[in-house]
Amino acid sequence: MRRRAMAEINVTPFVDVMLVLLIVFMVTAPLLTVGVPVDLPKTRAPALGQDREPLSITVRRDGTIFLQKEEVAQEALVERLQAIAENGYDQRIFVRGDDRVVYGKVMEVMGQLAAAGFTKIGLVTDAAKPKPDAH
Repeated sequence: MRRRAMAEINVTPFVDVMLVLLIVFMVTAPLLTVGVPVDLPKTRAPALGQDREPLSITVRRDGTIFLQKEEVAQEALVERLQAIAENGYDQRIFVRGDDRVVYGKVMEVMGQLAAAGFTKIGLVTDAAKPKPDAH
């Protein structure tokens, strides 16, 4: 006497694996942000949606400049960006300035970018926490 093949699929192990993967991705996703740690100024403007990973230029408190996570001299910044643009990059360039950096230093960097022909420049800020209502 032959037994029939079992036609049921046990999905419990599959669900367990998917839940573990979900938790792993939820924990690691915030760690994947590119950039040098700086204290960004606060603003109430909503976050912009973006399709591709943007280029990030960071001006630290001491005036050092980073392209993504790599320190770069201010004189070499435009040259590096033009090399990247030759490879087909046409997305927005984000400028991140520490909230205690001299305002003129960030404007110097933005002026350099604009003078080199980069017009899609955005400033990055943190979301401001709403102030509690005083009743």
